Amino acid sequence: MTTPLATSSSVFLQGLALSLGLIVAIGAQNAFVLRQGLRREHVGSVVLFCAMADALLISAGVLGMAQALGERPSLARFLALAGAAFLLLYGWQALWRARHSNQLEASAGGNGISRRSALAQAAAFTLLNPHVYLDTVLLVGSIGAQQAAALRGWFVAGASAASLCWFVALGFGARWLAPWFARPRAWQVLDGLIGVTMLVLSALLLRHALTGL
Repeated sequence: MTTPLATSSSVFLQGLALSLGLIVAIGAQNAFVLRQGLRREHVGSVVLFCAMADALLISAGVLGMAQALGERPSLARFLALAGAAFLLLYGWQALWRARHSNQLEASAGGNGISRRSALAQAAAFTLLNPHVYLDTVLLVGSIGAQQAAALRGWFVAGASAASLCWFVALGFGARWLAPWFARPRAWQVLDGLIGVTMLVLSALLLRHALTGL
């Protein structure tokens, strides 16, 4: 059975938007990638690790959730409603941040580190952060599992592409992006866009949950 391109594109973009909304935030992992980019030190290895870690966690979340929810439609609806509530809260928080000044700082100074040390730090910032499992495995996984089986791969591809594009831009474009990230106004605009996107996704997920009742 052939999957309609329009539907595949829609699911791909949904995964892309959701992942971008969750990953584009001021945090230790992003600051580390930005710092490595400013120092031009093991950028490719760090970017590849962070993107691959996200892709694996997203894939595990979607596949694991799909299997767990396959025989439990009531649990699937509950998680859809919970996901909608989470996205609503996340969107509200992003809009609240948009009203306040903030910025991402990353110093380019300091002594160089080995590739092994850089990857160890990237692993710590990525895998020791409990929010990464909430975002990728539980939230993205439960939303991706709501898609039809033929479309889950598109959702995973979209979410993984967002992570890859973000880390590539952050690491390799650091010298051009750093001044922009240092401007509080830029983060206010970005948080505003994220907030609106999360609210739209929340409404779509809520509609999906209610139509399944």
